[in-house]
Parts: sequence; structure tokens; C-alpha cells
Amino acid sequence: MNPELPSRADVVIVGAGHNGLVSAVLLARAGLDVLVLEAAEVIGGATRTERPFPKVPELRHSTGSYLLGLMPPELLATLDVRIPVLRRDPHYFLPTPGGPGSPYLLMGSDRAATRRQLTEFFSPADVAADDAMQAELAALRDDLAPAWLAEPLPVAETAERYVRPALRQVFVDLVDGSVADYLARFEFRSELLVSMYAVTDGLSGLNAGPDDPGTGHNFLVHNMCRLPGADGTWMIAEGGMGTVSRTFADAARAAGATIRTGTPVTAITLSGGAAEGVLLADGRHVAAPVVLGACDPYRLMELLPDGALPAPLHERMTAVRRTGTTLKLNLALTGLPRFSCLPEQAASPFGSTIHLLPGSASLVGGEGEPPMAALRAMWADVRAGRLPAEPTIEWYLHTTVDPSLSDPAGHHSSALFVQSVPYELAGTTWDAALPGYVDRLLEICERYAPGTADLVADAVPLTPPGIEAHFGITGGHIHHVDNTVSFTDRMPYATGVPGVYAGSAGCHPAGSVIGAAGHNAARRILTDV
Repeated sequence: MNPELPSRADVVIVGAGHNGLVSAVLLARAGLDVLVLEAAEVIGGATRTERPFPKVPELRHSTGSYLLGLMPPELLATLDVRIPVLRRDPHYFLPTPGGPGSPYLLMGSDRAATRRQLTEFFSPADVAADDAMQAELAALRDDLAPAWLAEPLPVAETAERYVRPALRQVFVDLVDGSVADYLARFEFRSELLVSMYAVTDGLSGLNAGPDDPGTGHNFLVHNMCRLPGADGTWMIAEGGMGTVSRTFADAARAAGATIRTGTPVTAITLSGGAAEGVLLADGRHVAAPVVLGACDPYRLMELLPDGALPAPLHERMTAVRRTGTTLKLNLALTGLPRFSCLPEQAASPFGSTIHLLPGSASLVGGEGEPPMAALRAMWADVRAGRLPAEPTIEWYLHTTVDPSLSDPAGHHSSALFVQSVPYELAGTTWDAALPGYVDRLLEICERYAPGTADLVADAVPLTPPGIEAHFGITGGHIHHVDNTVSFTDRMPYATGVPGVYAGSAGCHPAGSVIGAAGHNAARRILTDV
């Protein structure tokens, strides 16, 4: 039974995802009486470590978000918390579906080894292109960093305020443009490398294709890794992503905040047009002059009375509303797969992001379109409501780097991060199509690592509607608001309804496990209050 619920608070935060918990820490430390209300029985939103496998019940797994990369180190310093992270080295593995001697790339801290592989399997021109792109991204990453912990400005003003003059137009073109156009500037010779970068950074989590405006912004966001020791790469949170949420929740409670799970909010109540409190599913009311929606913006909009949100904001957010296109196939494995293209003496690819890309067979004499044409064909399928026969897959397996996730029997925690897929299927349903599609995804894995399907002890898929149901995210969109939408076009921290604020992944700076929106929303509340 839940402890007694307070009848009033200075601030009610709706949602105990990582952003809501960051806000709770800062607001409680400022002396406010903070109450966090979470509909689910657990904290964390999509930042959870769970035991999702019925057939392997002791194996732990990050069921939603799975890497920590974009959280600003300045935020962690402000919160005075430490999140244990583990470096992935190598961090990228790009295999092809051929035998020994087939092209592959293991990208890690050994840049000389990466350059050798690029030269041997691709071309010297790809080495130069990669070096030039990485140098430019490092400069943009350094310049843009302070903007993430401040109120957003329009794109051109952001460039003027934060970005060095030589890169201002590059920045504006990247944010407004497509990832395909940005990558084309560097004249990579290998389409497979272009596809890898386009997919993992430009298209991750988006309802968009490689040529769509705004995919460049998502590409830039995904290259904002600044955690100590990261060297521009994403890290594994030790103990799974639930460690992130638990760390923030412990700090919030220590500062005096109250957190209640299993307590759904059904409405934000107003008096005289200003926040008065929240109404709960069981009929109780909690009075509060400030309500912070740390849920996704569309859920926040549903909680407000009709017509309360200023019409221009309502229209703008409605216009950019999109459904999710991500399928997450969580896997429990009895052993490690063996990639046929990888020589025995190669570094272990496990822990890295393993890129299984459409069109890769064309590099080893197989049939099919070249990579970028295959990527565009995949997106055409999704737009038509069809499940692509060859989606892009990011495969990962973290128990080799973080053995704390494993169970006593030594199972491995793994997953396929699959995109893009439709939210709704044309001519069928997810219930009907999912079993066959899971088999199809494992068949793709078999092409690169024969015998993989025999290692699967359990498989728990989350379709876009499944992500919506499991994590409570409107439309199953993992970024809340598509990351093609940037800066001042995302949900503002101050909604225009007095006392009602937003602070989730749908706000500036972007969707992902960042925490900056929770920080910035709290700062805005403290300034206003």
C-alpha cells in the first residue's frame, strides 16, 4: 500500500522519468515542497533496468533506452551525482554478410587500427573523409555545449551566440537540412559508411528518411557525447539504464522530494486560468500552484482543459506530432554469436553497436541494391505501411562489458534496435505480423553470424504501439517530439498557462537520455516563482 499522499505541494511533477527526477532534485534543493507522481509502478520512464524475460527470469536488461551518451557533464556536476559508466571499445562494429576476408570495420579508441581497416576494406579517401567529419563534429560539439543548459534560441541566433564564425553556416545548414546532404559534403567513397552514419546518428528514433529536412539536427544531437572518457562515443551505464533513474531519485529524496509510483494523474486543474493542482485517477486532488509535465508533451496537452493551452502553441505542437518507428527486440542469449567476416584475432565486437545495414550484401557480391538506395527503399516501405524486408538494425550485447546484468546461468542480455517500421500496418495488424517478423529479423542476424537463432533463449519484442503501452509514451515515439524539430520549435518550458511547465524529452535540447530539459525547466520555474 502506498504511503499517504500529501494533499498539497509547492510543485507537482507529473512523471518520474529521468528529466522529472532531475527537476525534482533542483527544485527540492531550492527549498520547495516537491511531489513527483508516476503512473507506472516503477520510476524511470524509458530509462529502466528490468527483468523482462519470462523464460530467463533473473537476467537484467535495459528495456528502453540502452546507452548513456548525451548527458552534459556540467549537469552531473550541478546535481553532484556520479553515474558509473563503462567505455565501449570498440564502440562500432560494421560487419558484412560474407566469410573471412570480407570487409568489416571495428571502430574504437585505436584510431590507427580504424584507419588501417578503412584503407584496406574501403579506401584512403574514406579515411580522409572520416577524419574531416570527426574534426568538424568535435568543434560543433564544443561550441554548442553551453546552449543545451540554457533557454533555446532560434537556429540562426543559436549559431550567432554559440558557434564559431567559420562553422555558423555549416551549423544552420546541418540543423535545417538532411543527414544525406551533410554526409555528402565529405565525399565518402563507400556508401556503406555513409549509410552507417546516416542510420545510427541521423535517423535514430526518427519518423523520417535520410533525405528529410531536420535529420541533420538529429545527427548533430547524437554526436554531442561529452561525458568524461567518452571521446565522443556513447557509454554503458553500469547496472543498466535504471542506474541513471535510481541515482537521480535517491538525490531527489535526499533533498526532501516525495516520489509516488502507481499514481496516475488524469487532469491538471486550473483556477482563474492558472494552475491549481492535479486530479488523480482515484479521484483525489493534490493542490499545487506549479505543475511540471515531465511526461511527453502530448500527454501534458491531454491533461489540460480544452482550450487552456495558447492556440498557436497547440497548433504548432499538433503539426509536428508523429508516431514512433522503432521496434525493440529484447533478447536473452545462451552464448555469444560468431560473425563470419571477423578474423579470430580481431578485437571482440561485443559491447559495441553492431550495424546490420540494408545493402551490405552488395559489398560481397550478393544481390540487392547498394546501401543508400536500399535505405531509401526501406523508408518508402514504412511510409506505405509495409514492414521492410531489410530494415536497419543496431544489435548490441552489453553483458560482456557489464557482467552485473547477467544471471547465474550466464545468459547474455542483448537486443535488436530496429528501424524503421510503421506504427500501423497496411492490410494487417501487429499481432498477426509480429511473430513472422521476429523470425525475419533473426534470419538477418544469421546472415552475419550463423547459428544466432539457436542461441535465443527468450525474445520480448516491443513494437511502436508496444513502446507506447509499456513506457507510456504517446505514439510510441522514443524522442517524444521528433528530433527533426529543433530549438524553439520544440515544446517550451513555460507553456503559456500560468503555473504549468513542461520538462521532458519533447523540449529543448532533444529527445534522448540527456536531463537538460529537466534542469532547464526547473531553472525556469525558480526564475518565475
